[in-house]
Amino acid sequence: MKPLGPIPAGYDARDGVLVIDGRPATELVEAAGGTPLFVYSTSRIRDRVTSLRQHLPERVAIHYAVKANPYGPILKLFDTLVDGFDIASGGELELVRAAGIDPAVVSFAGPGKRDAELEAAILAGVTLNLESEAEADRALRIAERFGKAPRLAIRVNPEFDLKGSGMKMGGGAKPFGLDAERVPALACRIIAAGAQWRGFHAAAGSQALDAEAIVETQRQTLDLAARLARESGAPLPHCNLGGGFGIPYFPGDEPLDTARIGQALGERLVALPPELADTEFCIELGRHLVGEAGVYLCRVVDRKVSHGEVFLVTDGGLHHQLAASGNFGTVVRRNYPVAVATRFGAAVEEEASVVGCLCTPLDVLANKGGFPRAEVGDLIAVFCAGAYGASASPAMFLGQGPALEMLV
Repeated sequence: MKPLGPIPAGYDARDGVLVIDGRPATELVEAAGGTPLFVYSTSRIRDRVTSLRQHLPERVAIHYAVKANPYGPILKLFDTLVDGFDIASGGELELVRAAGIDPAVVSFAGPGKRDAELEAAILAGVTLNLESEAEADRALRIAERFGKAPRLAIRVNPEFDLKGSGMKMGGGAKPFGLDAERVPALACRIIAAGAQWRGFHAAAGSQALDAEAIVETQRQTLDLAARLARESGAPLPHCNLGGGFGIPYFPGDEPLDTARIGQALGERLVALPPELADTEFCIELGRHLVGEAGVYLCRVVDRKVSHGEVFLVTDGGLHHQLAASGNFGTVVRRNYPVAVATRFGAAVEEEASVVGCLCTPLDVLANKGGFPRAEVGDLIAVFCAGAYGASASPAMFLGQGPALEMLV
């Protein structure tokens, strides 16, 4: 029997049924019109932002990384909770604008920005985090054509990465950002061109659960920002420190100690070098804000035994939960937190694999986990489904189509 990931604290049952924000999963499925269904908890999102506010220095703003979950109601909720938004495409720009978010609090990072995306961002007043000298040239030409002074920052490819991170975004040869030694020259050119200089963006990695690794990366980022500002010969108005805050997905994972991160960052901010004395700082978080607030519900449509092994076949699968299936960047597949939502909290009775409805052996949501006996009609819950789920999975694979979504 293989262990399942840790279910986030605070989920409970009513009459044996999983409850999300005070409502039984069965009721939510009925209200939504069926399964598969992503349910996102407003209270959990609010609590996470509140906790971070308590732990982080007041000087550090919180930005939401839209790529984690671009669901419209979630964007509108975050507009009441955070200080800014970070997007990675022209499509995400359209989504934040549709949600009524002020483009002035939006920044746009990502390699390969098309001219149409640069134009839309410049005309809207979005800050562009430039990824190369060539992208800077294109942005300046477009801005000149429209008589605009674009809001420009530079995404820096630092010499270091975030140790223990799930995805390393900095250090060595990367498609992201400009190598640090080339940043001062480009900054000077941007300022000389009359653009609105917005500073630096540095993201060294993601999905880290080691507080000390994040503390060290933030220290290195502040040192780098000070050095590059000094070499650029201009005040640094803003510095995006990146994020990298992870959540527990797998057996053995422990929650991130954000209090320790906030304490260390606060100590550093009271002893900044002159180059950063007036700099505004932010951190950019996605999954840490919304990941544990999401639950993916699917229904058992068949229970079968093959060579003595039990398979619970559901109407969901990797086309909605690619990460839970182990096909989104993990080298060794491990089980997410998964439970039988309609027998929540019941004792383990058997070893079973929860699989999806796709014609591929990759479509596994839980491999040989321990569950109470589930039957056709029972609901399965995949936790930590609030980030990189619905929008990061191949919903149209085999013509299955997207899952339903609801914010409660």
